Amino acid sequence: MNQYLLSVYEADGKVEGAPMTSEDMQSFMQRVIALEDEMEATGTFVFGGALHGPDAATVVHRGAGLDKVVTDGPFAEAKEHIGGFYIINAESLDEALKWADKVVEATSHSIEVRPFRATGRVHA
Repeated sequence: MNQYLLSVYEADGKVEGAPMTSEDMQSFMQRVIALEDEMEATGTFVFGGALHGPDAATVVHRGAGLDKVVTDGPFAEAKEHIGGFYIINAESLDEALKWADKVVEATSHSIEVRPFRATGRVHA
């Protein structure tokens, strides 16, 4: 069994169209919960989560003198950011893409699918 990262991308700043009503949000959450229930029932779900916006990011890196440098904000400027993610078990990329399509259907967000490298370490 392989593991894949399904990254949920959101547009930075503005939301297209009208803001979500409470009914829209309730419908959105029902779709996401149904998707996650299906993932859990099929043994696909490993881990997932929603992230704060990029303005909450802190970047740690090494400067020229190999001193630690800590900066506020995202690592790179972008028009989109990762708003959440799923780590899933799937037999193949094709199966992972089918799950990604279900995430798109539930969230209306773009999904990037990336396989984890085999490291020889066991991951739950």
